[in-house]
Amino acid sequence: MWPLRSSWLLAAILVAAASSLGAFWMAITIYLPNPGPPPPVIGASPIAGLKASDLHESFKEIHHGHRHEAIDIMKPYGTPVHAVVDGTIRKLFVSRAGGTTIYQFDTNGNYCYYYAHLDRYADGLHEGMSVERGQIVGYVGTSGNAAPGAPQLHLAIMRLGPDKRWWQGIPIDPYPVLVSFLEKSSG
Repeated sequence: MWPLRSSWLLAAILVAAASSLGAFWMAITIYLPNPGPPPPVIGASPIAGLKASDLHESFKEIHHGHRHEAIDIMKPYGTPVHAVVDGTIRKLFVSRAGGTTIYQFDTNGNYCYYYAHLDRYADGLHEGMSVERGQIVGYVGTSGNAAPGAPQLHLAIMRLGPDKRWWQGIPIDPYPVLVSFLEKSSG
C-alpha cells in the first residue's frame, strides 16, 4: 500500500490484477486536504415577517473603522429575535461594540451565529442551552455602539476552526445566506 497525495481527486481505488499464479489485490488511497464544512445555512428567519427587500448588504462596508462583516437588520425596538438554526447557546456577553450579544453554535459546531445590539435576552436563555430554529432568543435593541435612534439586529456568521474559538472564526457574509432562505421560504 502506497499513500499518494493529490489536491484534486478523492478516491480509494482498488486495482485487481491477475497473474498466472492467481489473483492479487493492491489498494491505492488518494488523500485530499480537508475541504471544510458544508456552507452555512439559515433554517429560520431571525425576524418574523422579514423579506429580502428589507435587507441591505453591508458585509464589506467600513463601520467604526473596520470591515462590518455582518448585516444589520433595522426593526422596531423590542422586536423578537429568533434563532436561525438549531444549536447551542455558547456565550452570552455584553461588550462595548456589540452590546448585549449571543454566540450560538450550530448543532455540528461548524458555524457560530452572532446576534448583537440586543435590548435583552429571552427569559430563561442561558449558556449551554439547546435552542431550536425559530425559538425567540432575544429582542432588537440599540445596545453597544448602535445609534440610539436605530434599533437593529446585527447578525454575523463565523466558520469555526477545530478549536471552536468564535473570536478567531472566518467571517461568512450572512446576506446571501439569509436572502436565499427568505426567497425559498416565500415561494
